[in-house]
Amino acid sequence: MTEYFIQAFIYLLAAVIAVPLAKRFGLGSVLGYLIAGVVIGPMTGLVGDETATIQHFAEFGVVMMLFLVGLELEPQVLWQMRSRLLGLGGLQVVLTALLIMAIPLAFGLSWKMTLTVGLIFSLSSTAIVLQTFSEKGLSKTDGAKSAFSILLFQDIAVIPMLAFIPMLAITELGSVAAPAADSAHDTFTLVGHLPGWLYAVVVIASIAGLILAGHFLSRPLFRYIAETGVREIFVACALLLVVGIATLMSLIGLSPALGTFLAGVVLANSEFRHELETNIEPFKGLLLGLFFITVGAGVNFSVLIDHLGLIVGITLGVIAVKVLVLYGLATLFRAKGSDRWLIALSLAQAGEFGFVLLSFTVQQNVLEASLAQMLQMVVALSMFLTPVLFIIFEKVILPRYEVKSNSREADHIDEQGQVIIAGIGRFGQIVNRLLTANGVSTVVLDHEASQVDNMRALGIKSYFGDATRSDLLHTAGIDSAALFVVAIDNKEEAVSLVRSVKANYPQVKVLARAFDRVHMYQLRLAGADFIRVETYLSALELGGQALIDLGFHPFEVESKKGSFRKIDAAASDVLYEEWRSVSEGERFGTNAYQLFKEFEEKIATEMRGDRADRHADSERSWMPPPKGCYTTELDKTQG
Repeated sequence: MTEYFIQAFIYLLAAVIAVPLAKRFGLGSVLGYLIAGVVIGPMTGLVGDETATIQHFAEFGVVMMLFLVGLELEPQVLWQMRSRLLGLGGLQVVLTALLIMAIPLAFGLSWKMTLTVGLIFSLSSTAIVLQTFSEKGLSKTDGAKSAFSILLFQDIAVIPMLAFIPMLAITELGSVAAPAADSAHDTFTLVGHLPGWLYAVVVIASIAGLILAGHFLSRPLFRYIAETGVREIFVACALLLVVGIATLMSLIGLSPALGTFLAGVVLANSEFRHELETNIEPFKGLLLGLFFITVGAGVNFSVLIDHLGLIVGITLGVIAVKVLVLYGLATLFRAKGSDRWLIALSLAQAGEFGFVLLSFTVQQNVLEASLAQMLQMVVALSMFLTPVLFIIFEKVILPRYEVKSNSREADHIDEQGQVIIAGIGRFGQIVNRLLTANGVSTVVLDHEASQVDNMRALGIKSYFGDATRSDLLHTAGIDSAALFVVAIDNKEEAVSLVRSVKANYPQVKVLARAFDRVHMYQLRLAGADFIRVETYLSALELGGQALIDLGFHPFEVESKKGSFRKIDAAASDVLYEEWRSVSEGERFGTNAYQLFKEFEEKIATEMRGDRADRHADSERSWMPPPKGCYTTELDKTQG
């Protein structure tokens, strides 16, 4: 028992140390887990023979991940993906397998062996790619969606591969492993000796039963569990669901990951979806991390050193072929700009199913054990290089496309407006819509070409150009404009723009959006005539609604909001003077924090005041009292 605790401690300690360091250096958590595995495995020998067993257990993290992915996809969304799923995904698997097959075939290897290798290397790592997309905030991009379609097709393709690979068996390799494989197969499957037509019926019936049970039985079950109010039982139920589906898929010879994905899709519209996500997510994260550690720990340095040049050459060759195929298909399917490179680089590695298929090929006498062991090193090394490919995408590819998108010539401005708006993001859009709806002529400038194109697609007229350029402002009518609205997203540029406009066009009133109090003071110092912190009014409105929901009268809430704004405005003026008085580079002087506390106490005192002492009861209603109904002598006099 002590040995198990020690092993668990080593794995957890390695993750806790390596992953934060990898994240700090911008390498991502996946590479951190892989490095941790290498350190505790082949480098130090802290873990050993149990790694392969743990890896089989940790692969359950992939199953959970696909269940969570399925929860994010409603069936109609999956149907909308059909062209990318079948077209992009299907072509990728076929073309990659054929190209990779052609290389060893040219060197005289058996076509059966080369086809097997091609099929194995056509797969990519679902675990690494989806985890990295999530960490880097890429999941919602078109490139990531296309990449997910390819990954989903690959996971589905594993099933026919498992059925097809035994047909490629080479009798010369011996028949020792085959009986063992068959024996194992009989032990863990219910359909091993069924005829083909009956096996197909069992598979279809199982999937249909899974969909029907998920649709009709899951909700009553979850509702019954939720009514108990015992959270850990709901967690147990969620795990039971995933484990049960994975077991069912394994027993009928299908991919557990595919089964749980389908279950997730069926439950995507369930009212318990978010609760399921919350309960499964921690287990998924830990198991995926454990899986990556075991990949690193499983690296066989002796094989790597003995065949270093060949393994590195094959790895780089596989990556190059996959990048070529994926980039070509992304272009064919009209992926735009950096999305093509995201698809190509993110899926260029071999996948975790490669370990499973390589072991299976040895059992089925398709590949020699020594060759399979070397190819496993290729799979592991390509997975190691994936975070590096993402870094290349982020640091090299993406900036070049961003520069390119903004390097086009500024638009010709063919109109002038009463109001010029710099920035058509989430804030500038609302300002522009309100003004134009009331007949006010506006000219909108934005330096993000993609944002301008999006607004034009929605019928909102805007121009691509840098609002700091005096020639563009002159063409837009700054000399005769009444107002200039600054709503750009860059704090420093906003302050500089306000300063420039007030210096060159002092007659124009400048209204500016601030991100926080310090930014507001910077804009005020630069000369802005009116400034609004973007979250202030919305936060005040939400706070007021919270008071109403807690039982405060709406009139009383409005009064309290007015008092809050009045005191806060006075506090802002005092704090602004204090901010100006401090030395350059500091946010506030030490006195500012004391002043802030004093104003907070003043607000609290004001809020505790009893309105009834100062206002008539009739004022507590939004409507005046009926004629002849007076509650006080003062009301009667005013009536």
